[in-house]
Amino acid sequence: MRWMVLALLCCAWTAHGVIRIPLRRMLSVRTQLRATHRLEDFMRDHQPDVFNRRYAQCYPPGTPSLRLDKSSERLYNFMDAQYYGVISLGTPEQNFTVVFDTGSADLWVPSSYCVSEACGMHHKFKAFESSTFNHDGRMFGIHYGKGHMLGIMGRDVLKIGPVTVLNQEFGESVYEPGFVFVMAKFDGVLGLGYPSLAEELGNPVFDSIMNQKAVDQPIFSFYLSKSKRSGDPEGELLLGGMDEALYSGPINWNPVTLKSYWQIQMASLQVQGASSFCPRGCQAIIDTGTSLIIGPTHDILTLQQLIGATPTSIGEYLIDCARLSSLPQVTIVLNGVEYVLTAESYVRRELMGDREICFSGFQADDLPSSVDPLWILGDVFLSEFYSIYDRGQDRVGFAKARHTSYTEMDGGMDR
Repeated sequence: MRWMVLALLCCAWTAHGVIRIPLRRMLSVRTQLRATHRLEDFMRDHQPDVFNRRYAQCYPPGTPSLRLDKSSERLYNFMDAQYYGVISLGTPEQNFTVVFDTGSADLWVPSSYCVSEACGMHHKFKAFESSTFNHDGRMFGIHYGKGHMLGIMGRDVLKIGPVTVLNQEFGESVYEPGFVFVMAKFDGVLGLGYPSLAEELGNPVFDSIMNQKAVDQPIFSFYLSKSKRSGDPEGELLLGGMDEALYSGPINWNPVTLKSYWQIQMASLQVQGASSFCPRGCQAIIDTGTSLIIGPTHDILTLQQLIGATPTSIGEYLIDCARLSSLPQVTIVLNGVEYVLTAESYVRRELMGDREICFSGFQADDLPSSVDPLWILGDVFLSEFYSIYDRGQDRVGFAKARHTSYTEMDGGMDR
């Protein structure tokens, strides 16, 4: 694993003020559990909201500042996360694989003092080996359904590709509950949301990058590949701009409606242009840390019926792989632009032995919202459309992703 981490770090590069971070697509926790015939037992033994991305900043249990009310809930679901990149912390550098997550705003990695089984399966930060480490003294807790992730805060040098961020705040987890983290291919998480999502853990990484003027523009963008061909790019995070070679057509900009998540207005969601959800509009969170499209239970159950998906005993929805070409299109309307998803986009294919199984890429969850119904647009959507996150003008842009190999790209750069 260490050779792969070093190779990824070497591949990051800067062009025209844009920092390029390669992303790798790996097997999700759900896929691994299914392949080892443990998914059904695992799902039955755990409460559903272990996976429903409820993420609450809080102090450890028993302290006066414990906050587990609705106002402090955060979305957090890495059961299906697939796209990871590499960072380093400390002097000398210690390498970690992380989820670059627009649905959170904190940076954490496992600590060398962690006592959980999950930490034994991952790279752990050794503060005593870093000459630039500063102990913070604060503790943090992240609530995950049945348990808490607990840890301590610190500050150290962070490197993302060629960029060095000085004195970056981050969390060292000393206890990671549940089996999800044991199976996860990532060591930690690097959040790219707004600072209001990180009240306890300090300045988010991209804010530090902007404050240190390490990028020309307060923009970052994601390209998530669909290709499984050897040699094709699996994904890329660009800090400081966007790459015209990775998308085609104009960019449709959507204003952020609430500066915490990257949350925007969604006008409607339609099945074959007829059945419409969100007739009076909804809110949508653009979330690179979630693979699926998530919506209110009533709407998702209707949508599953319209695409011919049938439920399993553990809450997943199966689709007949032989029927994909006849399934309806699903259209999401954002700022007057229609984004069409075919069955090839919203159906997840997995192999079990020599048999292919197809699953719906839609999931139900009634997420708390003070205004319109809340949806999450995860990688099912983002692998089709290049996404740009503009902190300078508080907006999110989308354009059709170009799913070709790098050798076919012209290298154009939008600055």
